[in-house]
Amino acid sequence: MMKESPFTDLPQNDVELTPDKVKDEKEGGPTFHCDLCDAEIVYTIAQAFLPGLSTACVDNTTGDVFQSPGSVAAEIRKEMVEYLMQRSVTFVAESVVLDDGLEVQASDHPYDIIAYLIDEFATTKRNLFSRVSEWLLSDKREDKIDDFSQEMEINGFWSIDKREAIVQTLLKNVDLKNEFHCDMKFYSADELAQHVPTCKYRSMTCQNEGCYAKYSISQMENHDSVCPYKMIPCEQKCSASLMRRVMDRHCITVCPMKLVNCPFYSVGCKSAIPQCKIEEHRSSDFHSHLLYILQGIHKEASVEVLRKRVEQLLQKYSSKLANIRDLRSLTYKVKDLDAKLGPLKVCATNEVDVATKTAGKLQILEASDTNKVTEKGAETRVVGFEAKPQSLEVTPTNKDSIEAVKAEIKDLKQNSSH
Repeated sequence: MMKESPFTDLPQNDVELTPDKVKDEKEGGPTFHCDLCDAEIVYTIAQAFLPGLSTACVDNTTGDVFQSPGSVAAEIRKEMVEYLMQRSVTFVAESVVLDDGLEVQASDHPYDIIAYLIDEFATTKRNLFSRVSEWLLSDKREDKIDDFSQEMEINGFWSIDKREAIVQTLLKNVDLKNEFHCDMKFYSADELAQHVPTCKYRSMTCQNEGCYAKYSISQMENHDSVCPYKMIPCEQKCSASLMRRVMDRHCITVCPMKLVNCPFYSVGCKSAIPQCKIEEHRSSDFHSHLLYILQGIHKEASVEVLRKRVEQLLQKYSSKLANIRDLRSLTYKVKDLDAKLGPLKVCATNEVDVATKTAGKLQILEASDTNKVTEKGAETRVVGFEAKPQSLEVTPTNKDSIEAVKAEIKDLKQNSSH
């Protein structure tokens, strides 16, 4: 059996607060006011009504075995509207800067003011049990408030249209800077009727498919710049156009222009390339990729030697390498073909470099011994004029070193001739 809703027997007629024609205090002044307000702020404030009413109903009936939130909802709703209307008027006076320079209200934004008044009203409806117990701090209370608010929404207890009508009246009371409502006044109904179609606060619904947001015409560009349902070109410059709400997911998943690592990243190619240009990169950087693979095979060989090896592979086996795309297959193939080319010969340039370094080492040793002999001869001349010159012989230690270096150079020349 379906559980009966607590709203079944409640009157569904909301408190009507349709603004009447406002008369100017000055006789003969404009008597027709434009009622249009910023649709977005009106909707936002109207959304705060149900949670506020739910809080008041729950706290008012906590611990009461004879009443439930639903049984008092209609009465408390009426009290809430009357309270907000009265306080919105007096709140303006309380918000004025006093003579002593103290300002009572910190924020002058309409939403903050009305949200404060809603909380203030809910506080006045707490019963004794709510005030003296820990109920106000419990998670169970928050859950009950949320559940009751959703239940009122589902049952249409207080429609959004009627809440917005009330908000429009409240907004005119608290919007001190006239930022969210039209303050135009006219002498006749015809003048007002002519103004409405051009008023910057006239309401419109977003035209983007899937979006049902309502806002004032003056906010159209601002909404359009952030609307999650707006169709926009891909941020990564691919050919797709898609909703802003799915752009991030597109860019990091299926976008062909998504940047990815080169397939040969693990062997040394650190290029980041668009996903759709991988094949182009493979072709244009094929020489480099072969070089990276050979560097892994011949770790001691110089880059210059390996570049020549790459040329040898391409000259002889270009057709066998051209169609291989994945790293593993290409690595296996290069190893196989590299072995067929025979052992890698060290370039003569490298041998000359080694010989040059060795010859330099020999020159340093010989220069060192020459300096020692010169210093020793000079010392002999300074000590006494009659001293006999001593023989200028190289010390045995340095002599051995020089001979060893000469032998090393001889071996290098012999290897080079072979």
